[in-house]
Amino acid sequence: MGIKRGTTLAAVAVVVVLAATACNGDDKAAKADAAKPAGAAAAAPAADPYADASAGAKPAGEAGAAKPAGALAVSTTDRLGQVLTDAAGFTLYRFDKDTAKPPASNCDGDCAKAWPAVPAGDASAAAGMDPALLGEVVRKDGGKQLTVAGWPVYRFAKDTKAGELNGQGVGGTWFAFAPDGKKAAKGAAGAPAPAGAGQASGALTVAKDPKLGEHVVDGNGMTVYRFKPDTAWPMVSKCTGDCLAKWPAVAPAERGAGIVEKNYLVLDRPDGKKQQTVNCWPVYTFTGDKNPGDVNGQGVGGTWYAVAPDGKLLGAQ
Repeated sequence: MGIKRGTTLAAVAVVVVLAATACNGDDKAAKADAAKPAGAAAAAPAADPYADASAGAKPAGEAGAAKPAGALAVSTTDRLGQVLTDAAGFTLYRFDKDTAKPPASNCDGDCAKAWPAVPAGDASAAAGMDPALLGEVVRKDGGKQLTVAGWPVYRFAKDTKAGELNGQGVGGTWFAFAPDGKKAAKGAAGAPAPAGAGQASGALTVAKDPKLGEHVVDGNGMTVYRFKPDTAWPMVSKCTGDCLAKWPAVAPAERGAGIVEKNYLVLDRPDGKKQQTVNCWPVYTFTGDKNPGDVNGQGVGGTWYAVAPDGKLLGAQ
């Protein structure tokens, strides 16, 4: 019995040590975060808005990727409200690096493999949609691409079934179309509803801000933040009650392009919700951010800061 008990205690000790190793080591690093200037903590390579899909993606024209849109349709989704789709029900997307006035596509090469351009072809407006919103633009390869309100239209290679929204928020630059040509969003004036605790928001990816540099965004392209009083070992969120109402916890999400894989874990919160962590640090969005790319939460109260791809704070003093 003595031998068995000793063996069991030894096994438990090993598990504890391994767990500590997984989320330990950043306590000292957290102190160093404060001394780093904005953007200095981002060590991951620049996020490529289509790198996570271009590998193995079929070029436009193969396997029906370049099929005309046909009669457009409007699909109502729980996540984004009304979304524009093609006749087959596949979500249609727009790219922030394109321009609408004048219409121009800046997605070609590998980008076009991941985001096949939708040919102007026989596209027609969805019911209730202003037909005048439809147009076309001549691409660099000479092909004519459909536009909505001037914005070039794409499908996403990783949407393999009608109704999927896998392209939403990728790289902080790709967004589903609303019927009026704006970014699809659930809520007022085209603003995405902030992701609340337990609300799925797609894969976390990396975007680039002129001042902050590379920082983590959720599946809607909304900036992700850390709360300085939180701890990584043990993983503890100290944002509860009214705090959580203002700073919604990011629900468990896939790790997208650019996010460092180390310790990408899920925290079981005391309120029963599950929260995503980046390198063991709990992460949040901010209700004061109304549009993708907003960073209104940066530095609030001297305790809230955007998150680098490796989970460190950006711009903390």
